[in-house]
Order: sequence, then C-alpha cells, then structure tokens
Amino acid sequence: MANQDKVPVRLGRVPETLLWNLYHRAYEARQPRTVLHDPKAIELVDRLDFPFEETFGPPHPLLAQGQGLRVRSFDGAVRDFLAEHPTGTVVNLAEGLETQFWRVDNGRAHWLCVELPETAELRRSLLPDTERRRILARSVLDLSWRDEVDPGRGVLITAQGLLMYLRPGEVRELIAACAERFRGGSLVFDAVPRWLSAGTQRAETRPSRSYVMPAMPWGLNAGELQKVRTAHPAVVEVRELHLPRGRGPYFGALTPVLYRLPGVRNLRPTMTAIARFA
Repeated sequence: MANQDKVPVRLGRVPETLLWNLYHRAYEARQPRTVLHDPKAIELVDRLDFPFEETFGPPHPLLAQGQGLRVRSFDGAVRDFLAEHPTGTVVNLAEGLETQFWRVDNGRAHWLCVELPETAELRRSLLPDTERRRILARSVLDLSWRDEVDPGRGVLITAQGLLMYLRPGEVRELIAACAERFRGGSLVFDAVPRWLSAGTQRAETRPSRSYVMPAMPWGLNAGELQKVRTAHPAVVEVRELHLPRGRGPYFGALTPVLYRLPGVRNLRPTMTAIARFA
C-alpha cells in the first residue's frame, strides 16, 4: 500500500496505548499457530501511517500471545451474552481499534463504541459506522452515553484496557453507574495488579527503549476481586475469567496453575473478570 493511502495517527499518550494493543494483537494473528484469528487487526496495522516498531520496539512474542489470549477471554464473554441475547446491545467502552465485532458478531446484535473524540475520529476513518455498529464520541466518564443504550433486549458492557487508566474513585463511579442503569446486564473488564499500578506511578515503565507507558492509577489484585461488589448493591456477582490455554510452557501449562495458587495469583500482570447486575 502506498504511503499516501495510509491513515495518519495523532493521539495523546493514553489513547496511544490502543496502538500498542493493536500492534501486538496483529503480530500474534500472523503467527502460524496463532491463538487469535484476527485478520482485521492485521489489515488495520497495514493501513496506518505509524512507526510501530520504532515506537514500541520489536513485538514481544510472550506479551503478544498474552494479549491474544486476554482478547479471547473477552470474546468468550461476548459470545455467551449473544447466545442468550441475540438481538442485545454490546457497549464497548474505549475499545480503541479493537476488532471484536469482526470476530464474534452474530449478524443481529447492536454495538455501541464510546470513545474520546480523538480516538473516535481515527476509528471512524478506518471502521465507519453501520446500521448496527456505531461510534459515540464521548468520554466514558460523561455518563450521558447511557442514554444512547436501549436496555430492553439485554446489555453487555466491555471495558478492555480502560479502567487501569482511571482514578480509583472514577472506576467505582463508572461501575456503579452501569449497575444502576443496566439492571440484568453485565460488565466485562480487565485490571492490573496493585504492584504494577504502583510501579507505573513511581517511575517510568518502558516496554521498549523509546516508549514510556502512561501511569495506571487503578490496580486490583485477583485476591480482592469481590471488592467490586461494594461499588453498588446491584452488583450481585463478580468472577474471574480464566485465559484459554495457549502455546508453550507458560500459557500451556503454567498459567492454569497460577489461578490455583493463592501466593502467586496476585503476581499475574492482568486479570479479566465479569460483574453481573441484578
């Protein structure tokens, strides 16, 4: 593809993290024995005018596979929701250039993507709205986005790679707002452990020589997951979603063991969970 046909990227520090996620997801999708079939992610990387390797360094195979498996845990929750609510609404909060729709859509559900204006502009230029899938340019903390959702056919909200960049009080308020408005719905989210959150706030965290990760003010250990229930009385169940089994010794044999050992479960770099509202 000629350079003039590519889409330029201009994003702030936190929105730019969506490019790191896309870069590693596409890398994993290109592997011969990939854990994530995601041709749309590969297409987007090829369409963007952005120095991925210069900015983020060479892709890290272990991180890329972990990213792919984490994404699959979200996909599984969405598939389960669509099996029960085939015409329901999936609300993706700050999904960036996530391509979940192309992996799991059932041809009947409605999808709403809530994005900061700068991210919404980029996403819309690459993935224009359709009759069932649209983008709303609004901060997730502007709770008026809830008025755009019809809860009558079921609602599932996803917050992938989002909550760790909010302040603890903002996370609690967002969860409570979702629980209050969408009774009978659910929220799927991921979290980083407290040690990682604290580390990003004390000093620069560099996945590569040229890239500094933004601070992550909110962290949650796997062992304290039930604290999410205190955000609102309507949060009646919270449980962790385990990663699918992957390639190699870490994701093939060791990761399942880490879920069962209390002494090390809080060391895992990310956790994916689902909260159900009643």
